[in-house]
Amino acid sequence: MSKLIELNGLTKSYSSVTALDNVNLQIESGHIVGLLGPNGSGKTTMIKILCGLLRPTSGTVLVDGHEIGVETKSVISYLPDKTYLDENRTIKQNIELFMDFYQDFDPSRAYNMLGRLGLNPDVKIKTLSKGNKEKVQLILVMSRHAKLYILDEPIAGVDPAARDYILNTIISNYDHEATILISTHLISDVESVLDEVIFLQNGHIALHASANDIKQREGKTIDELFREVFRCWGN
Repeated sequence: MSKLIELNGLTKSYSSVTALDNVNLQIESGHIVGLLGPNGSGKTTMIKILCGLLRPTSGTVLVDGHEIGVETKSVISYLPDKTYLDENRTIKQNIELFMDFYQDFDPSRAYNMLGRLGLNPDVKIKTLSKGNKEKVQLILVMSRHAKLYILDEPIAGVDPAARDYILNTIISNYDHEATILISTHLISDVESVLDEVIFLQNGHIALHASANDIKQREGKTIDELFREVFRCWGN
């Protein structure tokens, strides 16, 4: 597998606060990776740097062999933690917007997922429940043929049934040569789909390991280890 993400000495400071401190990280293609940590650990900062929404203070960032820019934005499909869809548009109009904006967007995949969900493409986003808004946004993100999917809190604030649908959508609608980076607090809900985990603590990587290694070496679930590590470190 090739290296999809390479961070070398990545540092991001906001005045007197250092959100990421000399982070070195490599992630290969073909993995589902959990980016885990308490609030303020640096997860959102790392995601925004990868997506080109923030500039690092120092260090280098490569995605698919390129520095962050036009080339990397074309291979990243990003689901932010807040809905950004135009709620006055219909689902179909939002699909058409994605088709215009992203060359790798697959409308047939989007309509297929909508059909399985039983959602009418002609309804306006604002008429949907919170759970269905989340699902529509995820469908749009996962309908791209991207190399890297970055999902920030994709199952937060929705009921357990919606979480199951969202996770099934994630794992069944991506190219297995691509990588999915999932940031979440709901570790027990996602750990069954994770190949690797990254624990972030105060802007540093506290752990980067395969899910199987953690279970075999520690004899614990990822959620149990997370609670233990961050309890011991004062969180």
